[in-house]
Amino acid sequence: MHGVFINYRTGDGDEAAALLEQGLSNRFGKERIFRATNSIQPGQSYPEELIMAVHNSAVLLAVMGPGWAHDRRLRDKSDWVRREILEAYASKITVIPVLKGRRTERLKAADLPAELERLADVQSLRLDPRDNEMDIRRIGDFLAELVPALKKADRQASRSTDTGAVYNTASDTRGTVTQSRNIDGDVGTVIKGNRGPVHTGKGDINQNTNHFSGDGATYIQGDNHGGISHRFGRARGEEEER
Repeated sequence: MHGVFINYRTGDGDEAAALLEQGLSNRFGKERIFRATNSIQPGQSYPEELIMAVHNSAVLLAVMGPGWAHDRRLRDKSDWVRREILEAYASKITVIPVLKGRRTERLKAADLPAELERLADVQSLRLDPRDNEMDIRRIGDFLAELVPALKKADRQASRSTDTGAVYNTASDTRGTVTQSRNIDGDVGTVIKGNRGPVHTGKGDINQNTNHFSGDGATYIQGDNHGGISHRFGRARGEEEER
């Protein structure tokens, strides 16, 4: 049984659909993600496999580019993008629009065929192909909570639970980045124009300590019980050795 059916139109959302398939397959397993291009094998009946895959899915992700709602094919009853979505609705399967890029606007009922107007009332997700890692992770998090079988198969969750580590990615930043748990593996760091202490390995780092100069000094912190005796340099009146 496929947990997720990825619905898309070639030339409009195929790039985003491929990225989505790869990211979700890595997280939940390839067998739980259906995308026609890779999931239908040579010799299998295309229409039959599509309908069966929709029925065997818990959720359908409809990838939509900027021109998705205005494509004339969406009004054609034989259009597979349309048929897959309507089949999912008929089978009581959750349909979620995935808006491609940052410029794709939310759907408007007036732009859709009457049979698909309900899509305009559905909360959507977003996937930017140019910066997809966080979007795919966010989509995966939502699916894991929505579908129990996906949550059970979630490789990302099991890895974090087993090691107690936090897995994250930070590209070039202009601000504060905080790691709140353990870091497993090496970290490469380039530091420019530093004005203060920097700790890049194990051990203590001491800062804000008192500064002493001259021949010597005595510094006592805490209680002192007893005398203190010290000598620095030549005593007063002592002849200089020749």
